[in-house]
Amino acid sequence: MDRLKTLFKSQLISSVEEIKTLVKSHGTRIIDNVQIEQVYGGMRGIQSMIWETSSLDSTEGIRFRGYSIPELRELLPKINGATEPLPEGLFWLMLTGILPTEDDVKWLSQEWQRRAILSETVKDLLDHLDVQKTHPMTQFSIAIMAMQSESVFAQEYENGMTKASYWEIMYEDCMNLIAKLPLVAAFIYRKSFYNNQHIEADPGLDWSANFAHMLGKDEPAFKDLMRLYMTIHADHEGGNASAHTVHLVGSTLSDAYLSLAAGMNALAGPLHGLANQEVMDWIYDMIRDLGTPTPTKEQIAEYVKTTLSHGVVVPGYGHAVLRKPDPRFLAQKDFAERHCADDPMVQIVWHVFEEVPPILESLGKVKNPWPNVDAHSGALLEHYGVKEHNFYTVMFGVSRALGVLAQLCWDRALNLPLERPKSMTTEEIKGFLSNSNN
Repeated sequence: MDRLKTLFKSQLISSVEEIKTLVKSHGTRIIDNVQIEQVYGGMRGIQSMIWETSSLDSTEGIRFRGYSIPELRELLPKINGATEPLPEGLFWLMLTGILPTEDDVKWLSQEWQRRAILSETVKDLLDHLDVQKTHPMTQFSIAIMAMQSESVFAQEYENGMTKASYWEIMYEDCMNLIAKLPLVAAFIYRKSFYNNQHIEADPGLDWSANFAHMLGKDEPAFKDLMRLYMTIHADHEGGNASAHTVHLVGSTLSDAYLSLAAGMNALAGPLHGLANQEVMDWIYDMIRDLGTPTPTKEQIAEYVKTTLSHGVVVPGYGHAVLRKPDPRFLAQKDFAERHCADDPMVQIVWHVFEEVPPILESLGKVKNPWPNVDAHSGALLEHYGVKEHNFYTVMFGVSRALGVLAQLCWDRALNLPLERPKSMTTEEIKGFLSNSNN
Protein backbone atom coordinates (compact mmCIF):
# COMPACT_ATOMS: atom_id res chain seq x y z
CA MET A 1 0.00 0.00 0.00
CA ASP A 2 1.22 3.50 -0.86
CA ARG A 3 0.63 5.21 2.49
CA LEU A 4 1.66 8.63 1.17
CA LYS A 5 -0.76 8.52 -1.76
CA THR A 6 -3.55 7.41 0.56
CA LEU A 7 -2.88 10.27 2.97
CA PHE A 8 -2.58 12.78 0.12
CA LYS A 9 -5.96 11.66 -1.24
CA SER A 10 -7.63 12.15 2.13
CA GLN A 11 -6.20 15.67 2.39
CA LEU A 12 -7.08 16.77 -1.11
CA ILE A 13 -10.73 15.72 -0.83
CA SER A 14 -11.33 18.18 2.01
CA SER A 15 -9.15 20.85 0.37
CA VAL A 16 -11.06 20.71 -2.91
CA GLU A 17 -14.36 21.26 -1.12
CA GLU A 18 -12.92 24.08 0.96
CA ILE A 19 -11.58 25.85 -2.13
CA LYS A 20 -14.88 25.45 -3.97
CA THR A 21 -16.62 27.15 -1.05
CA LEU A 22 -14.02 29.93 -0.91
CA VAL A 23 -14.36 30.70 -4.60
CA LYS A 24 -18.15 30.52 -4.55
CA SER A 25 -18.46 32.80 -1.51
CA HIS A 26 -15.60 35.22 -2.08
CA GLY A 27 -14.52 34.81 -5.69
CA THR A 28 -15.09 38.46 -6.62
CA ARG A 29 -13.13 39.95 -3.73
CA ILE A 30 -10.00 41.90 -4.66
CA ILE A 31 -6.80 40.73 -2.91
CA ASP A 32 -4.23 42.90 -4.66
CA ASN A 33 -3.72 46.00 -6.78
CA VAL A 34 -1.30 46.12 -9.68
CA GLN A 35 0.97 49.11 -10.17
CA ILE A 36 2.54 50.16 -13.44
CA GLU A 37 6.03 49.74 -11.97
CA GLN A 38 5.13 46.12 -11.17
CA VAL A 39 4.01 45.50 -14.75
CA TYR A 40 7.41 46.72 -15.96
CA GLY A 41 9.32 45.30 -12.99
CA GLY A 42 8.88 41.60 -13.48
CA MET A 43 5.51 41.38 -11.68
CA ARG A 44 7.29 41.65 -8.31
CA GLY A 45 4.97 41.22 -5.38
CA ILE A 46 1.76 40.67 -7.35
CA GLN A 47 -0.33 38.04 -5.53
CA SER A 48 -1.75 36.04 -8.39
CA MET A 49 -1.18 32.29 -7.94
CA ILE A 50 -1.80 29.44 -5.52
CA TRP A 51 1.19 27.64 -3.99
CA GLU A 52 0.27 25.27 -1.17
CA THR A 53 3.63 23.83 -0.19
CA SER A 54 5.42 26.89 1.21
CA SER A 55 5.10 30.60 1.83
CA LEU A 56 7.72 33.32 2.03
CA ASP A 57 7.56 36.00 4.71
CA SER A 58 9.74 39.08 4.52
CA THR A 59 10.88 38.72 8.14
CA GLU A 60 10.44 35.03 8.96
CA GLY A 61 11.77 33.67 5.69
CA ILE A 62 10.45 30.51 4.12
CA ARG A 63 7.79 28.50 5.94
CA PHE A 64 6.90 25.02 4.80
CA ARG A 65 3.24 24.40 5.61
CA GLY A 66 3.57 26.95 8.39
CA TYR A 67 6.82 25.62 9.87
CA SER A 68 10.04 27.65 9.86
CA ILE A 69 13.41 26.10 9.06
CA PRO A 70 14.57 26.10 12.73
CA GLU A 71 11.31 24.38 13.69
CA LEU A 72 11.67 21.76 10.96
CA ARG A 73 15.26 20.99 11.94
CA GLU A 74 13.83 20.03 15.32
CA LEU A 75 10.52 18.42 14.31
CA LEU A 76 11.24 16.43 11.15
CA PRO A 77 12.46 12.86 11.72
CA LYS A 78 16.15 11.98 11.79
CA ILE A 79 17.35 8.43 11.36
CA ASN A 80 20.52 6.36 11.60
CA GLY A 81 22.31 8.80 13.87
CA ALA A 82 21.79 11.77 11.55
CA THR A 83 21.84 15.23 13.12
CA GLU A 84 19.84 16.83 10.29
CA PRO A 85 16.30 15.94 9.21
CA LEU A 86 15.66 13.88 6.13
CA PRO A 87 14.17 15.74 3.13
CA GLU A 88 11.86 12.75 2.70
CA GLY A 89 10.05 14.14 5.73
CA LEU A 90 9.79 17.59 4.21
CA PHE A 91 8.34 16.20 0.99
CA TRP A 92 5.76 14.30 3.05
CA LEU A 93 4.88 17.51 4.89
CA MET A 94 4.68 19.63 1.72
CA LEU A 95 2.43 17.11 0.01
CA THR A 96 0.07 16.38 2.90
CA GLY A 97 0.41 19.25 5.37
CA ILE A 98 1.08 16.67 8.11
CA LEU A 99 4.38 16.04 9.92
CA PRO A 100 5.54 12.49 9.23
CA THR A 101 6.67 9.90 11.73
CA GLU A 102 10.06 8.25 11.60
CA ASP A 103 8.36 5.16 10.18
CA ASP A 104 6.75 7.29 7.45
CA VAL A 105 10.13 8.68 6.47
CA LYS A 106 11.75 5.25 6.40
CA TRP A 107 8.93 4.01 4.18
CA LEU A 108 9.40 6.92 1.76
CA SER A 109 13.19 6.35 1.61
CA GLN A 110 12.56 2.73 0.68
CA GLU A 111 9.87 3.69 -1.81
CA TRP A 112 12.20 6.08 -3.61
CA GLN A 113 14.91 3.43 -3.61
CA ARG A 114 12.46 1.02 -5.22
CA ARG A 115 11.67 3.52 -7.97
CA ALA A 116 15.29 4.62 -8.52
CA ILE A 117 16.15 2.95 -11.82
CA LEU A 118 18.04 4.92 -14.45
CA SER A 119 17.64 3.50 -17.94
CA GLU A 120 20.59 2.62 -20.13
CA THR A 121 19.10 4.93 -22.77
CA VAL A 122 19.56 7.96 -20.53
CA LYS A 123 23.09 6.89 -19.58
CA ASP A 124 24.02 6.39 -23.23
CA LEU A 125 22.64 9.80 -24.13
CA LEU A 126 24.65 11.49 -21.39
CA ASP A 127 27.75 9.55 -22.43
CA HIS A 128 27.49 11.06 -25.91
CA LEU A 129 27.52 14.65 -24.64
CA ASP A 130 30.78 16.56 -24.73
CA VAL A 131 31.41 17.50 -21.09
CA GLN A 132 33.88 20.17 -22.16
CA LYS A 133 31.16 22.01 -24.07
CA THR A 134 27.99 21.01 -22.24
CA HIS A 135 27.31 22.63 -18.86
CA PRO A 136 26.19 20.19 -16.13
CA MET A 137 22.82 22.00 -15.95
CA THR A 138 22.33 21.46 -19.67
CA GLN A 139 23.15 17.78 -19.20
CA PHE A 140 20.67 17.64 -16.30
CA SER A 141 17.86 19.17 -18.34
CA ILE A 142 18.58 16.88 -21.31
CA ALA A 143 18.48 13.82 -19.04
CA ILE A 144 15.13 14.81 -17.55
CA MET A 145 13.73 15.33 -21.04
CA ALA A 146 15.09 11.94 -22.11
CA MET A 147 13.27 10.25 -19.23
CA GLN A 148 9.98 11.71 -20.45
CA SER A 149 9.35 8.56 -22.47
CA GLU A 150 8.75 6.89 -19.09
CA SER A 151 5.99 9.33 -18.12
CA VAL A 152 2.93 7.49 -16.85
CA PHE A 153 0.88 10.69 -17.14
CA ALA A 154 1.73 11.16 -20.81
CA GLN A 155 0.86 7.53 -21.57
CA GLU A 156 -2.41 7.59 -19.65
CA TYR A 157 -3.46 10.92 -21.11
CA GLU A 158 -2.91 9.53 -24.58
CA ASN A 159 -5.11 6.57 -23.63
CA GLY A 160 -7.89 8.87 -22.44
CA MET A 161 -7.84 9.07 -18.64
CA THR A 162 -10.47 11.00 -16.71
CA LYS A 163 -9.86 14.42 -15.22
CA ALA A 164 -10.48 13.05 -11.73
CA SER A 165 -7.46 10.77 -12.07
CA TYR A 166 -4.99 13.48 -13.17
CA TRP A 167 -3.56 13.92 -9.68
CA GLU A 168 -3.03 10.25 -9.06
CA ILE A 169 -1.10 9.68 -12.27
CA MET A 170 0.87 12.90 -11.78
CA TYR A 171 1.80 11.63 -8.32
CA GLU A 172 3.33 8.52 -9.89
CA ASP A 173 5.39 10.62 -12.30
CA CYS A 174 6.60 12.90 -9.52
CA MET A 175 7.57 10.04 -7.22
CA ASN A 176 9.46 8.28 -10.03
CA LEU A 177 11.23 11.45 -11.06
CA ILE A 178 12.32 12.43 -7.54
CA ALA A 179 13.66 8.92 -7.02
CA LYS A 180 15.77 9.08 -10.18
CA LEU A 181 17.19 12.61 -9.91
CA PRO A 182 20.09 11.78 -7.54
CA LEU A 183 21.15 9.00 -9.92
CA VAL A 184 21.07 11.42 -12.85
CA ALA A 185 22.98 14.13 -11.00
CA ALA A 186 25.61 11.72 -9.67
CA PHE A 187 26.06 10.20 -13.13
CA ILE A 188 26.68 13.67 -14.58
CA TYR A 189 29.13 14.49 -11.78
CA ARG A 190 31.21 11.33 -12.10
CA LYS A 191 31.16 11.51 -15.90
CA SER A 192 32.11 15.20 -16.03
CA PHE A 193 34.74 15.29 -13.30
CA TYR A 194 35.82 11.71 -12.54
CA ASN A 195 36.36 10.19 -15.97
CA ASN A 196 33.16 8.11 -15.95
CA GLN A 197 34.15 6.27 -12.76
CA HIS A 198 30.61 5.74 -11.50
CA ILE A 199 29.55 4.52 -8.07
CA GLU A 200 26.57 2.23 -7.66
CA ALA A 201 23.68 3.21 -5.43
CA ASP A 202 23.47 1.80 -1.91
CA PRO A 203 19.88 0.66 -1.28
CA GLY A 204 20.44 0.78 2.47
CA LEU A 205 20.87 4.56 2.54
CA ASP A 206 18.33 7.35 2.67
CA TRP A 207 17.78 9.59 -0.37
CA SER A 208 20.34 12.29 0.50
CA ALA A 209 22.97 9.96 1.92
CA ASN A 210 22.76 7.79 -1.17
CA PHE A 211 23.26 10.88 -3.33
CA ALA A 212 26.37 11.74 -1.33
CA HIS A 213 27.58 8.16 -1.68
CA MET A 214 27.14 8.17 -5.48
CA LEU A 215 29.04 11.47 -5.68
CA GLY A 216 31.92 9.68 -3.94
CA LYS A 217 31.57 11.48 -0.62
CA ASP A 218 30.93 9.01 2.20
CA GLU A 219 31.87 11.16 5.18
CA PRO A 220 29.00 11.08 7.72
CA ALA A 221 29.15 14.87 8.06
CA PHE A 222 28.77 15.36 4.31
CA LYS A 223 25.77 13.04 4.26
CA ASP A 224 24.25 15.21 6.99
CA LEU A 225 25.11 18.32 4.99
CA MET A 226 23.27 16.84 2.01
CA ARG A 227 20.22 16.20 4.19
CA LEU A 228 20.29 19.83 5.31
CA TYR A 229 21.05 21.18 1.83
CA MET A 230 18.24 19.20 0.19
CA THR A 231 15.81 20.33 2.89
CA ILE A 232 16.48 24.06 2.90
CA HIS A 233 16.63 24.39 -0.90
CA ALA A 234 13.49 22.33 -1.54
CA ASP A 235 10.97 25.13 -2.04
CA HIS A 236 10.66 28.91 -1.85
CA GLU A 237 7.00 29.58 -2.60
CA GLY A 238 5.75 29.80 -6.18
CA GLY A 239 6.92 33.15 -7.46
CA ASN A 240 10.59 32.33 -8.07
CA ALA A 241 11.48 31.64 -11.69
CA SER A 242 12.00 27.87 -11.55
CA ALA A 243 8.91 27.18 -9.44
CA HIS A 244 6.71 29.44 -11.53
CA THR A 245 7.99 27.83 -14.72
CA VAL A 246 7.15 24.32 -13.50
CA HIS A 247 3.69 25.57 -12.52
CA LEU A 248 3.16 27.36 -15.83
CA VAL A 249 4.24 24.47 -18.03
CA GLY A 250 2.31 22.04 -15.84
CA SER A 251 -0.84 24.12 -16.32
CA THR A 252 -0.81 23.09 -19.99
CA LEU A 253 -1.18 19.46 -18.77
CA SER A 254 2.42 18.72 -19.65
CA ASP A 255 3.74 15.82 -17.61
CA ALA A 256 6.14 16.14 -14.68
CA TYR A 257 9.23 15.50 -16.84
CA LEU A 258 8.52 18.27 -19.35
CA SER A 259 7.47 20.64 -16.57
CA LEU A 260 10.53 20.02 -14.39
CA ALA A 261 12.94 20.26 -17.33
CA ALA A 262 11.50 23.69 -18.12
CA GLY A 263 11.93 24.72 -14.49
CA MET A 264 15.54 23.53 -14.47
CA ASN A 265 16.23 25.67 -17.54
CA ALA A 266 14.95 28.63 -15.54
CA LEU A 267 17.07 27.63 -12.55
CA ALA A 268 20.16 27.65 -14.77
CA GLY A 269 19.92 31.40 -15.29
CA PRO A 270 22.59 33.61 -13.66
CA LEU A 271 19.95 35.57 -11.74
CA HIS A 272 18.56 32.44 -10.15
CA GLY A 273 20.28 29.12 -9.52
CA LEU A 274 23.80 30.07 -10.60
CA ALA A 275 24.14 32.46 -7.67
CA ASN A 276 26.16 30.20 -5.33
CA GLN A 277 28.57 29.48 -8.16
CA GLU A 278 28.98 33.22 -8.65
CA VAL A 279 29.58 33.71 -4.91
CA MET A 280 32.55 31.35 -5.01
CA ASP A 281 33.89 32.92 -8.20
CA TRP A 282 33.71 36.35 -6.55
CA ILE A 283 35.55 35.12 -3.44
CA TYR A 284 38.30 33.56 -5.55
CA ASP A 285 38.59 36.77 -7.56
CA MET A 286 38.99 38.65 -4.27
CA ILE A 287 41.67 36.25 -3.03
CA ARG A 288 43.56 36.66 -6.32
CA ASP A 289 43.22 40.45 -6.45
CA LEU A 290 44.25 40.90 -2.81
CA GLY A 291 47.08 38.41 -3.10
CA THR A 292 46.19 36.48 0.04
CA PRO A 293 44.10 33.37 0.82
CA THR A 294 43.16 34.83 4.21
CA PRO A 295 42.05 38.44 3.69
CA THR A 296 41.31 40.49 6.80
CA LYS A 297 37.88 41.97 7.47
CA GLU A 298 39.32 45.39 6.63
CA GLN A 299 40.61 44.15 3.27
CA ILE A 300 37.26 42.51 2.54
CA ALA A 301 35.40 45.73 3.34
CA GLU A 302 37.56 47.70 0.92
CA TYR A 303 37.15 45.08 -1.78
CA VAL A 304 33.37 45.15 -1.35
CA LYS A 305 33.38 48.92 -1.74
CA THR A 306 35.53 48.62 -4.86
CA THR A 307 33.16 45.99 -6.29
CA LEU A 308 30.15 48.22 -5.71
CA SER A 309 31.92 51.29 -7.11
CA HIS A 310 32.31 49.45 -10.42
CA GLY A 311 28.56 48.90 -10.60
CA VAL A 312 28.86 45.20 -9.75
CA VAL A 313 26.67 43.56 -7.12
CA VAL A 314 28.11 41.40 -4.35
CA PRO A 315 26.70 37.94 -5.15
CA GLY A 316 24.82 36.18 -2.37
CA TYR A 317 23.42 39.37 -0.89
CA GLY A 318 19.95 40.79 -1.31
CA HIS A 319 16.60 39.12 -1.89
CA ALA A 320 13.40 40.10 -3.66
CA VAL A 321 11.28 39.44 -0.55
CA LEU A 322 13.41 38.87 2.56
CA ARG A 323 14.29 41.83 4.78
CA LYS A 324 16.40 39.88 7.33
CA PRO A 325 19.23 37.34 7.06
CA ASP A 326 17.97 34.30 5.20
CA PRO A 327 17.19 31.49 7.70
CA ARG A 328 18.69 29.11 5.14
CA PHE A 329 21.99 31.01 5.41
CA LEU A 330 21.81 30.85 9.21
CA ALA A 331 21.09 27.11 9.14
CA GLN A 332 24.20 26.53 7.06
CA LYS A 333 26.23 28.82 9.33
CA ASP A 334 25.08 26.76 12.32
CA PHE A 335 26.17 23.58 10.53
CA ALA A 336 29.56 25.09 9.70
CA GLU A 337 30.09 26.23 13.29
CA ARG A 338 29.65 22.62 14.43
CA HIS A 339 31.63 20.89 11.67
CA CYS A 340 34.16 23.13 9.93
CA ALA A 341 34.55 26.44 11.77
CA ASP A 342 38.30 26.54 11.08
CA ASP A 343 37.96 26.22 7.31
CA PRO A 344 39.56 29.34 5.71
CA MET A 345 36.86 29.67 3.04
CA VAL A 346 34.11 29.37 5.64
CA GLN A 347 35.78 32.09 7.69
CA ILE A 348 35.91 34.36 4.64
CA VAL A 349 32.16 33.83 4.17
CA TRP A 350 31.59 34.84 7.80
CA HIS A 351 33.81 37.93 7.44
CA VAL A 352 31.89 38.96 4.33
CA PHE A 353 28.68 38.49 6.34
CA GLU A 354 30.02 40.94 8.95
CA GLU A 355 31.15 43.55 6.44
CA VAL A 356 28.67 43.61 3.56
CA PRO A 357 25.35 44.48 5.28
CA PRO A 358 26.60 47.71 6.93
CA ILE A 359 28.19 48.84 3.67
CA LEU A 360 25.01 48.16 1.68
CA GLU A 361 22.89 49.87 4.36
CA SER A 362 25.08 52.96 4.15
CA LEU A 363 24.16 53.36 0.49
CA GLY A 364 20.56 54.01 1.47
CA LYS A 365 19.17 52.31 -1.63
CA VAL A 366 19.22 48.64 -0.67
CA LYS A 367 16.03 47.20 0.86
CA ASN A 368 17.71 43.98 1.92
CA PRO A 369 21.47 44.06 2.66
CA TRP A 370 21.44 40.58 4.20
CA PRO A 371 22.84 37.31 2.87
CA ASN A 372 20.66 34.76 1.10
CA VAL A 373 21.09 31.00 0.93
CA ASP A 374 23.70 31.18 -1.81
CA ALA A 375 26.15 33.18 0.29
CA HIS A 376 27.18 30.11 2.31
CA SER A 377 26.43 26.90 0.43
CA GLY A 378 29.45 26.95 -1.88
CA ALA A 379 31.98 27.18 0.94
CA LEU A 380 30.42 24.18 2.67
CA LEU A 381 30.43 22.11 -0.50
CA GLU A 382 34.06 22.99 -1.13
CA HIS A 383 35.04 21.98 2.39
CA TYR A 384 33.86 18.44 1.68
CA GLY A 385 35.58 18.22 -1.68
CA VAL A 386 32.83 19.25 -4.09
CA LYS A 387 34.92 21.95 -5.73
CA GLU A 388 33.33 21.90 -9.17
CA HIS A 389 31.39 25.17 -9.04
CA ASN A 390 29.45 24.60 -12.24
CA PHE A 391 27.87 21.50 -10.66
CA TYR A 392 26.35 23.37 -7.74
CA THR A 393 23.18 24.34 -9.57
CA VAL A 394 22.51 20.69 -10.43
CA MET A 395 22.50 19.92 -6.71
CA PHE A 396 20.14 22.87 -6.21
CA GLY A 397 17.89 21.41 -8.90
CA VAL A 398 17.73 17.98 -7.24
CA SER A 399 16.52 19.65 -4.07
CA ARG A 400 14.12 22.14 -5.70
CA ALA A 401 12.36 19.26 -7.45
CA LEU A 402 10.89 18.24 -4.09
CA GLY A 403 8.82 21.39 -3.68
CA VAL A 404 7.81 22.05 -7.27
CA LEU A 405 6.75 18.47 -7.88
CA ALA A 406 4.77 18.30 -4.64
CA GLN A 407 2.97 21.43 -5.79
CA LEU A 408 2.47 19.97 -9.27
CA CYS A 409 0.53 17.14 -7.63
CA TRP A 410 -1.66 19.77 -5.94
CA ASP A 411 -2.07 21.66 -9.23
CA ARG A 412 -3.60 18.56 -10.78
CA ALA A 413 -5.59 17.63 -7.64
CA LEU A 414 -7.18 21.10 -7.60
CA ASN A 415 -7.63 21.08 -11.38
CA LEU A 416 -5.96 24.47 -11.62
CA PRO A 417 -6.52 25.92 -15.09
CA LEU A 418 -4.15 26.88 -17.87
CA GLU A 419 -2.27 29.96 -16.67
CA ARG A 420 -2.94 32.88 -19.00
CA PRO A 421 -2.29 36.40 -17.68
CA LYS A 422 -3.21 39.41 -19.79
CA SER A 423 -0.39 41.49 -21.19
CA MET A 424 -0.35 45.16 -22.15
CA THR A 425 1.61 47.26 -24.61
CA THR A 426 3.32 50.48 -23.61
CA GLU A 427 0.85 52.32 -25.82
CA GLU A 428 -2.01 50.79 -23.83
CA ILE A 429 -0.34 51.88 -20.59
CA LYS A 430 -0.04 55.42 -21.94
CA GLY A 431 -3.68 55.32 -23.03
CA PHE A 432 -4.71 54.16 -19.57
CA LEU A 433 -2.82 57.04 -17.97
CA SER A 434 -4.31 59.55 -20.39
CA ASN A 435 -7.85 58.33 -19.73
CA SER A 436 -7.38 58.24 -15.96
CA ASN A 437 -6.13 61.85 -15.97
CA ASN A 438 -9.15 63.12 -17.87
